[in-house]
Amino acid sequence: MADVAAPLRVSAQKLEAFIARALQAVEISEREAKCIAELMVRADVQGSEGHGVFRLPQYIRRIQGGAVNVKPGIRVAREAAAMALVDGDNGMGHLVMRYATERAIEKAKTAGVAWVGAKWSNHAGPASLYATMPLEHDMIGLYLAVGNANHLPPWGGLDMLLSTNPIAVAIPAGEEPAIVLDMATTVAAYGKVKTKAQRGETMPEGWMMDREGRPLTDPRRANEGFLLPIGGYKGYGLALVIGLLAGTLNGAAMGKDVVDFNADDVTATNTGHVIVAINVEAFQPVAEFKKNVDALIRDIRASRRLPGVDRVRLPGEGSHAARADRLKNGVPLPAPLAAALKELAAELKIAPLKLR
Repeated sequence: MADVAAPLRVSAQKLEAFIARALQAVEISEREAKCIAELMVRADVQGSEGHGVFRLPQYIRRIQGGAVNVKPGIRVAREAAAMALVDGDNGMGHLVMRYATERAIEKAKTAGVAWVGAKWSNHAGPASLYATMPLEHDMIGLYLAVGNANHLPPWGGLDMLLSTNPIAVAIPAGEEPAIVLDMATTVAAYGKVKTKAQRGETMPEGWMMDREGRPLTDPRRANEGFLLPIGGYKGYGLALVIGLLAGTLNGAAMGKDVVDFNADDVTATNTGHVIVAINVEAFQPVAEFKKNVDALIRDIRASRRLPGVDRVRLPGEGSHAARADRLKNGVPLPAPLAAALKELAAELKIAPLKLR
């Protein structure tokens, strides 16, 4: 594989402005373009590079291909005291899921817990974007989704009937950073495979396997194999159950009905998601809960370590560190991605991204 040059850096503000310009160029309203851009850059800032500006050219192609509705009428289709089903009208996933998350938070204020599903949505970025939104309201967030392409067969099979189907959970703490678990049900998300391919890097063994059962490490040959589930058959089971809850229950795509948005720029995906907001105050005083979370975090961090282990880490530490670095020093932009964004700007006839 090719040598990888050190990435350039660009400020989050410049990146957000560029994304908004690009989205407005394909007829998304200024208000909604800014909303999507802010969420996409939030993904890059927290280190979720396969779900941020990297996806912009793909989003633009699908909009231009008619696969996404740029003027959606997002609405609540079904509703009860502690639940809602949101119809995204095939709008950008970021808009649909921000709407759904806001509904869940409002319901949880009175119901204690709220479950909001979504259908007729699209790719919405990393799971933790939405799981962390309830944190601002002293709530726990839980997010599930059906991935936007099937790269996982049933355990022991070869037919691609499942996706990376992610799960994210965000739990507020007091003086300590929040616990934020964000993971695919495969060893690696497919976005990481795509970024490896763009950068000319190899994949570690264990991410993918070819159809003969051999390790696959060249991301350019990803279509010759499939992703591996976490924990073997347990990861397969988790992917299946998440798909049923986020897809089938909502009337969204699941199994053979999932559209590969990496290869198809013209077909609506009917992506399904779930956001659950849990109001801590409904269970116990918030201060008491946060104090107990802090205590557990400190116990884990101070626990004895195996030889050669420098520290015991907690879910979310990587994203917290990335956020601090990238807000100060800018978002890393690998040269191939910078070139792709320059080409996109020329195609859309908008001002290019000015690098730091």
